Amino acid sequence: MYNLVVFGAPGSGKGTQSARLIDEYGLYHISTGELLRDHIARDTELGRIADSYISKGQLIPDDLMIDILEHTLNENPETANGVIFDGFPRTIEQAKALKSMLAKRGSKVHAVVGLEVPDEELMDRLVKRGAESGRSDDNPETINNRLKVYNAQTAPLRDYYVGEGKYHAIKGSGAIDDIFNSIKEALRDTRE
Repeated sequence: MYNLVVFGAPGSGKGTQSARLIDEYGLYHISTGELLRDHIARDTELGRIADSYISKGQLIPDDLMIDILEHTLNENPETANGVIFDGFPRTIEQAKALKSMLAKRGSKVHAVVGLEVPDEELMDRLVKRGAESGRSDDNPETINNRLKVYNAQTAPLRDYYVGEGKYHAIKGSGAIDDIFNSIKEALRDTRE
C-alpha cells in the first residue's frame, strides 16, 4: 500500500498531476473537490451543505470532510492498494485524522507532493478555468477568498508535513510534463 497526498493551492495543478500519478502508479484517486461537486450536482443534503461553504470560497468543516473521507475509504475496497489524496487534508486537524484512519488500516501517508505556484499565476489559471469550465467557484471574488482561506488554514500543513519528513516541494509552474517528471523524481526514494 502506498498513500500519497497531492497538496497545493486552488489552481496549482493537483487534478492534472493526480491523473498522471494514477496512470503511473495505479493508485485509487480520491478528490474531495470532485466528491463535493458530485453531491452538489445531485442536490443531496451533503451537497447543499457543501455548497453553502464552497460558494463563498470557504472550507467544509473538518468533521464533515473527515466523515466523507472515511466513508469513501470504507466503501471502496480498491483503496487497500493505495490512494492519491487530492485536496485532502486541508487543515492540520484533517491531517491528524488521516494519519489515524490510515494507522487503523496498518498504513500511513508515504509522501506529500506540494505543488508550489505564485498567487498571481494561480489567479490567472483559475479565472481561465472558470471561463472554460463554467465552475461557479472560479470567479475573481471567490478565488481571492479561496486563496486567503488557503494561505490562512491550509498552508500551515506544509510545515506539518515538513516536520514529518514527508513533504516534497515541487515547482508547479511550467510544462505539465516537466512538473510530472519532478514529482516522479521526488517520489523515487519513497516508493522503495
